[in-house]
Amino acid sequence: MPEALLEAAGLSRRFGGLAAVDAVDLRVERGAIHGLIGPNGAGKTTLLNLIAGALAVTRGTVSFRGADITRWDAARRAQAGIRRTFQNLKLFAEMSALENASIGLHAGTHAGIFAALARTPAQRAEEERIFARARRALEFVGLGGDAGVAAGKLPYGHRRLLEIARAFVAEPALILLDEPAAGLNQTEAANLSRLIGRIRDAGCTVVLVEHHMDVVMSVCDQVTVLNYGRKLAEGRPAEIQRDAQVIEAYLGRGDAPPSKHALA
Repeated sequence: MPEALLEAAGLSRRFGGLAAVDAVDLRVERGAIHGLIGPNGAGKTTLLNLIAGALAVTRGTVSFRGADITRWDAARRAQAGIRRTFQNLKLFAEMSALENASIGLHAGTHAGIFAALARTPAQRAEEERIFARARRALEFVGLGGDAGVAAGKLPYGHRRLLEIARAFVAEPALILLDEPAAGLNQTEAANLSRLIGRIRDAGCTVVLVEHHMDVVMSVCDQVTVLNYGRKLAEGRPAEIQRDAQVIEAYLGRGDAPPSKHALA
């Protein structure tokens, strides 16, 4: 059996009386693209937040590279090699694409972002190395020509790519993508699918939360389906498309396979 990079056991998160994630087991193999899908409100982003450390676990455990990281905060998890994007873009609109991408590296520097932005003499050499890596990340996602453009002036699809570049620049072991295809047209979504494949080919394991089924079915090796906070099904994309419980969850009936529109 392939090695697990990330494992969650009995993972739960409650908000008062609501179980947003309820006793979910998840195994993400090293080098895989693992999809997380489900109807709106199924708990997908909450589960991603539990993996990233943005939310505390109510019950259960999270392991990464064999270490129990359940009580680690988000910064420690990022330093250990878990990076993420956000469904709602969290870019600095007035900063250039290059500066935004470079922020993904400052958590690992000695003095941090504020000293680097102040351009103190001791940080200049390190800052140049950071910008060089940021440029490579921008080129990797197809934004090499936009390095000097303010993030707020980029087209929406390019801002989506910039968010990915900022997460990818640190060369993480695991990248968590939260609906990266949201708002993209068909051509942009197809390009994104190819990019996600190249991220995996570069040695980065991917967990993908996505409503765009063309993207999920074309790139994922394994898909986990959530419904009402619980794991409903898991398997290869083709298996998930034929799963009667998944069809029922999305369509409310069991006489047709889920389409990209029904699953959206």
